[in-house]
Amino acid sequence: MPDLRIGIIGAARIAPMALVKPAAVVDGVTVAAVAARDPKRAAAFATKHGIARVHTSYDDLIDDPEIDAIYNPLPNALHAEWTLRAIAAGKHVLCEKPFTSNASEAEHVADVAEASGLVVMEAFHYRYHAMARLMETLVRTQLGEIRSVRTWLCFPLPKFSDIRFSYPLGGGASMDCCYPVHALRLLGPGEPTVVSASAKVLKSAKAGGPIDRAMTAHFSFPNGAVGRTEASMWSHRLLRVSAHVDGSRGQLRAMNYVAPQIFNRLRVTVDGTTTRQRVKGEPSYVEQLRVFLAAVREGTPFPTTPRDAVVTMRLIDDVYRAAGLPPRGTPL
Repeated sequence: MPDLRIGIIGAARIAPMALVKPAAVVDGVTVAAVAARDPKRAAAFATKHGIARVHTSYDDLIDDPEIDAIYNPLPNALHAEWTLRAIAAGKHVLCEKPFTSNASEAEHVADVAEASGLVVMEAFHYRYHAMARLMETLVRTQLGEIRSVRTWLCFPLPKFSDIRFSYPLGGGASMDCCYPVHALRLLGPGEPTVVSASAKVLKSAKAGGPIDRAMTAHFSFPNGAVGRTEASMWSHRLLRVSAHVDGSRGQLRAMNYVAPQIFNRLRVTVDGTTTRQRVKGEPSYVEQLRVFLAAVREGTPFPTTPRDAVVTMRLIDDVYRAAGLPPRGTPL
């Protein structure tokens, strides 16, 4: 069977780790082309990573008949536009998270994707690692009634000129650090509802609008359990990537659920007995690409669908509103 030929729109910094290197170890996938707004940058990227073709525009790459699927790592505000363009051209799409700027865009993309019959996947790669699968199983089967779920993704990014601090490009801690909200949904007892939120706002005219450099949000679950997420690109909590779940029979503590292939630690206490382990597994990006390929070739179901992304984006919108900030994509 011929390889699935993937084109990259935008020579983004995440692309080598998220796609190029995984494609080198996943049989049946070839990164066949790249395009960037700066042709010289695209050419340098292609040379460095052994990509055969360079296109001078995103449209040319998407219209290339020798490309089967598009990887979309563009700035958040461009995800919806170029995912829709790829779908219209009959291409499957692996789109970086967050899926779109807001829930309204996500709903539109989900409707179009479902009508097309193409595979459109949100690239929440952590969801495909053995650690996420084990965490979900333990929470569902070992901890009893879930009472509390807390998730964090905090890291230092003091370069305030970075696009992740740009309001027009869909920036903000709640967007770039969207993992805690997604993991809250994975580990919680049902879908959560936002109760309150508070933000630390970047005071910079260059941001082009109100940008949360840090966000704390509180949630409730249908069974009365409580949730809390913390997302930060610059705050007093410089680095934390964790998930804590408390239930009637025990608790789970996970360290580095986002990139567990680098390092992780899982501690679980059930009925007074504690076990500790590091969860082994293929890199999350490799697992994600395998699932994407299986979905395209065999129609294999996968969890990070466009419809799933709608739920996540609704929660992120609600977090912004609860904090007194506009959802991304809202005209100012």
